[in-house]
Amino acid sequence: MAEASVILQISTLPESPGVYQYYDKDEKLLYVGKAKNLKKRVSSYFTKQHDNGRTRLLVKKIRNIKHIVVATETDALLLENNLIKKYQPRYNVMLKDDKTYPWICIKKERFPRVFSTRRLIKDGSEYYGPYTNMKTVHTLLELIKGLYPLRTCNYDLSEEKIRAGKYKVCLEYHLGNCLGPCEGFISEASYQENIEAIRNIVKGNFKDSLSRFKKQMKTYATNLNFEEAQRVKEKIDVLENYQVKSTVVNPKITNVDVFSIVSDESYAYINFLQISFGAIIRSHTLEIKKKLDETDERLLELAIIELRQRFHSQSKEIYVPFKVTTETGVRVHIPKVGDKKHILDLSLRNAKYYRMERFKQAKIVDPDRHEKRIMAQMKKDLRLSVEPRHIECFDNSNIQGSHPVAACVVFKNGKPSKKEYRKFNIKTVEGPDDYASMEEVVYRRYKRMLEEEQPLPQLIIIDGGKGQLTSALRSLEKLELRGKIAIVGIAKRLEELFYPDDPIPLYLDKKSETLKIIQQLRNEAHRFGISFHRDKRSKDALNTALETIPGIGEKTVVVLFKHFKSTRRIAKASFEELANVVGADKANKIITYFQTNT
Repeated sequence: MAEASVILQISTLPESPGVYQYYDKDEKLLYVGKAKNLKKRVSSYFTKQHDNGRTRLLVKKIRNIKHIVVATETDALLLENNLIKKYQPRYNVMLKDDKTYPWICIKKERFPRVFSTRRLIKDGSEYYGPYTNMKTVHTLLELIKGLYPLRTCNYDLSEEKIRAGKYKVCLEYHLGNCLGPCEGFISEASYQENIEAIRNIVKGNFKDSLSRFKKQMKTYATNLNFEEAQRVKEKIDVLENYQVKSTVVNPKITNVDVFSIVSDESYAYINFLQISFGAIIRSHTLEIKKKLDETDERLLELAIIELRQRFHSQSKEIYVPFKVTTETGVRVHIPKVGDKKHILDLSLRNAKYYRMERFKQAKIVDPDRHEKRIMAQMKKDLRLSVEPRHIECFDNSNIQGSHPVAACVVFKNGKPSKKEYRKFNIKTVEGPDDYASMEEVVYRRYKRMLEEEQPLPQLIIIDGGKGQLTSALRSLEKLELRGKIAIVGIAKRLEELFYPDDPIPLYLDKKSETLKIIQQLRNEAHRFGISFHRDKRSKDALNTALETIPGIGEKTVVVLFKHFKSTRRIAKASFEELANVVGADKANKIITYFQTNT
């Protein structure tokens, strides 16, 4: 029950867009949220039954509520984002500023330099970025350097100093990497034309530069200056090659931000592609740890604001997989077909790849997190009430009705626990009856576990369809365990999962980790059962053969196997070796038998 003071505060909240802030008894900020209707949104925290444990804990700690009213829901979204970054409340997803990304700087100078930097200085210089990959910056700068020779020195190239002959050209000029503005070998206007072309290149617009170079090449060729024409042609090739590599689908798609999201129980991964003139000029994936079971829509809204602010995006159009609220003046488009949908799919694929890489890394460096995620995913996929930390799978084995056996394999936290595997000889069933055999082994397994007070599994998997599942259920009913342990049957042909009292099977995604673990369980149970069945047949065949020797009984066979381990070793053993184990008389009989029958 909420504190009386909190109930009073809720009753006076306006029904307007705004941002609300929750504080604990020590006036420490716990959570910041935005709402279209402050009163309705805040009231829902105290009137709903929350499934998420962290949400219940948050509500219990709230002692004070503050709010800020704004004009629109978009304004609330922006304000919420800034407050989260500034105060980092415990129950909000973490949105951290990262000031270490590289930028391309066009310095505010008479003859501007172009270089990479990680420091933004407010001196009127132009900064393009930030870039998430330094390799992209180096590639662009190398491209620019090859196309437009620029100065690298930091001299003050004022008109007076150049006219006075204060500077002399350096080695860079003689190497062809600089056009010598320090001695007035290139005019300021011509230099600025190159800078304007560079601005277009870093924005992803190659059209003007290509057009300019093609005109130059044509002029040189007309004047029979083929050496210069070839040099310009090489620049055109470099530029066109770079453009081909960076083009996504359609050069007409320009100045667009693309966002997609994939998520699981604990984390969300939002990919951001920035498109300019049909080329990807930036790709970045943001990982967000969920705190209060936030929806994908909620997290994507937060991420869009965060990423556009972080990377200083001015795009007026965004592509997203579903409807979201974002900044005023930004057009939201949900592509369904064509090149735009292709770009959105590309973004989604990047998010999935990033997620899979994080899974692989977590499996190595943080196995607990990987294990927890797998268990949470299985609980969700299989519609269980608890995580299946302990799973047992049963399989029957009999070939042409002979030597019926069964196997039970055990997985703990998604991994085989081989020391807990169990083999069963079928005792009460005559002939090949899979249903009755399954009923027997399930009953024997859990009757013994109950008698020995062992912890029961959270999930039982039966290798078979409805028939085997029904048989297993009869055993659980006899033991009064039905409803206390989740149980499913898996059919081999279509990988259908059958549930008790549900005629419609469940089909999991063929690539899902849950199905892979179930298949691993089923395959392991089958392997273990077949291995046991094979061993039993071999042993029975051997016992039958040895026991046909006059004077060799069951006890002698046991002694021989205990010592020699296999039929082949018994057959190859010398008289002395056999005599030392079963005596001279029996050794003679065994030697005679194998000499006669092989």
